Parts: sequence; structure tokens; C-alpha cells
Amino acid sequence: MITLSEEYAARLLEEDLGLLDVTTAAMGIGERLGRIECAPKEDCVVAGVELAASVLEKAGAKVHVLAPSGTVLSARTPCLEARGSARQLHGAYKVAQNVMEYASGIATRTAEMLRNARSVAPAISLCVTRKHFPGGKALSLSAAMAGGAVPHRLGLSDSILAFDEHRLFLRPGEPLADVVSAMAGRFPEKKIAMEANSPEEVVAFARAGVHVIQCERFEPSLLAECVVALRGLSPSIVVAAAGGVNAANAAEYARTGVDILVTSWPYFGRPKDIKVHFLAE
Repeated sequence: MITLSEEYAARLLEEDLGLLDVTTAAMGIGERLGRIECAPKEDCVVAGVELAASVLEKAGAKVHVLAPSGTVLSARTPCLEARGSARQLHGAYKVAQNVMEYASGIATRTAEMLRNARSVAPAISLCVTRKHFPGGKALSLSAAMAGGAVPHRLGLSDSILAFDEHRLFLRPGEPLADVVSAMAGRFPEKKIAMEANSPEEVVAFARAGVHVIQCERFEPSLLAECVVALRGLSPSIVVAAAGGVNAANAAEYARTGVDILVTSWPYFGRPKDIKVHFLAE
């Protein structure tokens, strides 16, 4: 799973809490004891629970995780509880709630999309892109993984993926096979992936020795034809469908025979409501 550091939790808490919870201080209730219980308002895949727990712990609360990230929970089933003073609980609960709500939304959408795809292709992988909100990489990827996806790319430094925007800088007429060979020579442990925008590019990339071909915005019927052609050229090539792939069409794209669905769809949508119930003790 993605590492969500203690420093990350501390930054989230500090961003909201600042130096003082003025309301709690003004009411004079800061040292009175209580507890909170967190539960989704609807069925969902919960995520961000461990980070939420860390935020609460940074504020001084004692936390018990009842359902770890990736758990499918029914509505009103608690996923986390915490005990502490009113100062500690009020200082951190909103940040913890926000973390779980946004993460659970991503995880639930991811699980839905993967379920749809695997209903027709049980071995297919769902890979989420780096098109997450700036600054939200760790939480977004962690949430998507809780829903069953894997990262497509963690960043520019972990993989080779050449787009049109890269290839336009090549010398005119430079043989593609030579380009691929040079790339492999510079980074011999890396697989070479390229984005294709037409069936002709798909075939050309395969013949040049590309390991992974990412087919961008192909109609499913055309993509299926390309997959058949690729299996004939090189059965070991990994084929990915990308561009506009979502929960509604995941099964249709999975049926084409591709190995991977590449998507950013789970990142965008409504958070899941997490109810935080307070009790004084």
C-alpha cells in the first residue's frame, strides 16, 4: 500500500487546527472527556481510515480502527472510534472525516469499475493515472488501491511512456525500431510503453519492439481488432485501453481482450458521507 507518513498527517492537522480551536476554548469545555464514532451513511468501500486515525492520534486522542481501508461496509457500520478530551476530538475530527469521505468516494468508484470490468474479464487490471488533484497523490492512490486498482504511473521517474508529444522531437525519418532500441539500452531494466492513436501506430509499435501499447480513445470494436492483430504479432505485448474509460463502459472495454484499463475516472465524483457521532463521557 501507499505510505502515508506521520508528517503528512501532522500537516493536515496543522492546516485546519492552527494554534487554537477558538470555539472549544471559548466554551471552556476543552478538558472534558468524550468519544466519537465514525460510520458511513451508505454502503461503501471505506478508505483513508488509517490516515484519519493518525490525524486523531496527532491531536492526542486514543483511536481504535474498526474496519481498515478496503473493507466493504454497510451503512451505519462503524469504521473508527476515538476517545479523548473535547479539545483533542474537536481539534481533529473534521480533518479525519474529510480524509475518509474523499478517500471512500474514490475507493467505492474504483471497486465499482473493477467489478464491472472483471464481470467479463476476471484477470484484467485497473490502473489509475497520475491525474489526481495536485498535492493529493498519496491519498488518491491509497484510496484507489483500497478499491482494488494499482497505480498506472507513480510519476515520471518510475516508468517509460512515450506520447506523440515526445515523438515529435525525434529526427525526421528516424527508424522507430532504432529509437526503441536506444531507449532500452539507456534503461535496460525498464519496459518501453508508447501511446498509440491509430491501428497503424499499434502495428508499427509492436514491430519496433515496444513492450506495452496504450491505445488512446479507441472505440471498443476497433480496439478488439487491434488486440487480435497484436496477439498475432507478439503474444507477450501488454495492451492497455485508455481515454474515457469509466464504470459505465469498463465491461465493454474489458471484453476487447486488453490486459489493462487505464483511467482517472475514480478520482472525480461525490465523496461518501461519513457520520461522526459525538458522545460526552
